[in-house]
Amino acid sequence: MPLTRSRGGGVLIPALVVDSVGNGMFMPLALLFFARLTEVPLTLIGVLVSLANALTLPIPVLVGWLADRVGPLPLVVGAQFAQGLGYLAYTWVDGPVGIFLSSGLVALGVRFFWSSVFTAIADFADGSDSTMSKDQWFAWANMARTAGLGIGGLVTAAVVTSDQDVVYRGVAIGSAACFLLAGLAIGAFVRAPRRAHGASDAGDGGYRAMLRDRPFLSFTGINAVFATTSMMLALGLPIFVVDALRAPAWLAPVVLVGNTVALSLLAAPVVKRLAPFRRTRVIVAAAGLWAVWCLLFAALGPGSLVWVLPVLLVATALFTAAELIHAPVSMALATALAPPSARGRYLASFQYSFTVAGIVGPAFFTSLFEVRHWLPWLALAVVNALALLAMLRLERVVPASAQRARDEGAVAQG
Repeated sequence: MPLTRSRGGGVLIPALVVDSVGNGMFMPLALLFFARLTEVPLTLIGVLVSLANALTLPIPVLVGWLADRVGPLPLVVGAQFAQGLGYLAYTWVDGPVGIFLSSGLVALGVRFFWSSVFTAIADFADGSDSTMSKDQWFAWANMARTAGLGIGGLVTAAVVTSDQDVVYRGVAIGSAACFLLAGLAIGAFVRAPRRAHGASDAGDGGYRAMLRDRPFLSFTGINAVFATTSMMLALGLPIFVVDALRAPAWLAPVVLVGNTVALSLLAAPVVKRLAPFRRTRVIVAAAGLWAVWCLLFAALGPGSLVWVLPVLLVATALFTAAELIHAPVSMALATALAPPSARGRYLASFQYSFTVAGIVGPAFFTSLFEVRHWLPWLALAVVNALALLAMLRLERVVPASAQRARDEGAVAQG
C-alpha cells in the first residue's frame, strides 16, 4: 500500500542537527588536518581539495533526476554515509592520492546532500500531519543546521588545544560518527510519500521544461546575489575588523557567535509571523536589509570602540534579520515554483545559485578589499539594490499560489 502520510518528524530535525555537528566539528580543520598529518605541501593540498570539489559540479543534475525517480530520502541517507566514510578515510591518508580520493568522497556526499535534502523536506512537509508550512519546515531545518554547526565548532575548539595527531584523528572520527548516525536515523525512521510522475516527465523532459521556465530561472539567478551576500559576514568580517577597523581580533568571533545564536533560535518563530506576506516581498525586504548592512559597513573605519562597536552591532543585526527571513522563504518560493513531479530537478538546480556564490564570493571580496576597505561593501549594497528591483519585477509573473504559504496550503488541500 503506497505511503500517504509522512513519518518520523521527531527524528528528521534532530538528525539534521547531528549531521551539522559533524560538519561544524571538522570545518575549522578543513585544510589544517592534512597539513598537520601529512608531509604534502599546503599549496598542493589546496589544489587537490579544490579539484575534488570542482569535479562534483555536474552532480546536482543527476541528483535532481534521481530524486524524482527514486525519491530524495535514500539520496540524503547515501550522502551522509558517503561523508561519514570519507571522514573515516581521512584518518588513513598519508599522501596526495589519499587526500584527493578521500576529499572527493566527502565532496560527493556534500553535493548529493545539498542537492536532495530540500526536496526531502518539501516531500515530508507535503505528507506531514503538522500545521507547519514549508517555510516553517525550512526554517526549522536552517535552525538545526546553524545550531549543529555552532555545537560542532565549540567541540572542536575545546578539544584541539592539544597539538597531537591523535586529537585531530579523533575529530575526524567524531565527524564521521555524526554523519553515519544521522544517516542511520533517517534511513530507519523517516518516511515521506512519493510524488506521482506523469509520462511527460520521462527522460530529461523535466530539465527541458525547467530551461523554459523563466520565473524559476530568473529567481535562481537573482538568488545567486543573495547567496553571495549571505556568506560575506563570515568571510569578510575577521579581516575587516583587524585590517580596516584596527579593532581587537576577538571582536569578529564574538559578533559571529551572536549571529549564529540568533539564527539558531529565531528562524522558525520569525518565519511563522511572515505567513500572511508575499514571499517575494519578504525576499525584497531581506535585500533591503542587506543593502543597509553593507552601507553601514562601508561607512565604518578606524576609531574608538565607543562608536565603532554600536554601529557594527546594529549593522550585524540587520544582516542577521535578512538571513533569518531569506533562507527559509527563498527555499519555499523555489519549491512553490517547481512542478511537484519535477521538484527534485528544480531544487537541485536551484542549489547552483549557492555554488556560484561559493566560487565568486571570495574573489569578489578580496579583490575589492585590496583596493579600498569600503569598496566590497559598497559594491555589494549596489548589487543587492539591483536584485531588490529585479525581485519586484519578477513578482509580476510569480503565480499567486506560490506567493503565500497559506495560499499554497489551500491549493494543496483543494
